[in-house]
Amino acid sequence: MTVPFREASIDLDAIADNVRHFRRLTGVEVIAVVKANAYGHGAAATAVAALSAGATRLGVAEIPEALELRRQGVHAPLMAWLHAPGERFEHAAAQDIELGISSFDQLEAAAAAATVDRPVGVHLKFETGLSRNGIAPADWGRVLAEAARLERIGRLRIVGLFSHLSNTSADDDRAALAKFEEGVAAAASFGIHPEIRHIAATAAAIDLPEMRLDAVRIGVGLFGLSPFDDRSSAELGLRPAMTLRGAIAAVRRVPAGTGVSYGYDHRTDRDTTLVLVPLGYADGVPRNASGRLPVSIAGRRFANVGRIAMDQFVVDVGDTPVSIGDEVVLFGDPTLGVPSAADWAAAADTINYEIVTRIGPRVPRRAS
Repeated sequence: MTVPFREASIDLDAIADNVRHFRRLTGVEVIAVVKANAYGHGAAATAVAALSAGATRLGVAEIPEALELRRQGVHAPLMAWLHAPGERFEHAAAQDIELGISSFDQLEAAAAAATVDRPVGVHLKFETGLSRNGIAPADWGRVLAEAARLERIGRLRIVGLFSHLSNTSADDDRAALAKFEEGVAAAASFGIHPEIRHIAATAAAIDLPEMRLDAVRIGVGLFGLSPFDDRSSAELGLRPAMTLRGAIAAVRRVPAGTGVSYGYDHRTDRDTTLVLVPLGYADGVPRNASGRLPVSIAGRRFANVGRIAMDQFVVDVGDTPVSIGDEVVLFGDPTLGVPSAADWAAAADTINYEIVTRIGPRVPRRAS
């Protein structure tokens, strides 16, 4: 079998299984969040797999991401919620992309993009304590009154009301839910009765049943990764979808005292075998994990040695027999005995979300 020089293989069956798991767990609609190229997994392929398994809607951050999905032939309900200042919405409206609305100005821009026979679908976002985007409580009355008027005259279709949680603690999230419910009640007082209310992402969908409402937005869980530090994906019933692998590009037998990579941060303490792995920080391998990054070679786990470079890093395999072209699994499903994205996150002092999302465009994705 020929081992790819570098490759991220995406298990679409795992993505589908994860969607089915969240449907069974929550009993509500699943919105599959495929922003940032589906957290690095490939947006169109992920969207199709998620929809085939019962996801009813898709979510992305920005309109260009939504337009690209439409170009790829994905026609499911699709929402984009993060907009540039002064952004116009005509192109989005023409492609039936629903808009997250966080201000009066955005509401007006959405209405301006409507046509006589095509109201623009919107989800009104309430600020409930995360201090990011969302309609501020002081503006709820003004925005809701205008939204209700625009819906009555056929300029808007208010699809949803939503917000986002901080995941700080259960108490903090329940306080955010209480604030959100105030917003929902305020909307009802203006005659706004949306199709769906959604506030829970993966963590709250799992741990806080009262947050599930009409739909849950599943991002990191879609890809089989745990949002928790104290529970693995397997413990949550999830299957990691991405395996990052490469092939050994060089094998070198060296004596004790040999310097490795830039700056000689590492020198060998014995006669040993060094192998070169052709991925580096240009491919998303975190440089700050140098000397700690775990990989699997020949069924054994090793850590890299020396500094991770732009295109490559070195692993000391001791006396393990290896050859050029042998497979290196950088991370994948830990139930198969390989390092996980969470292991990489621990080595880099970050989160598994960042590890998979940062894998660069030079790494081909192979979905199957």
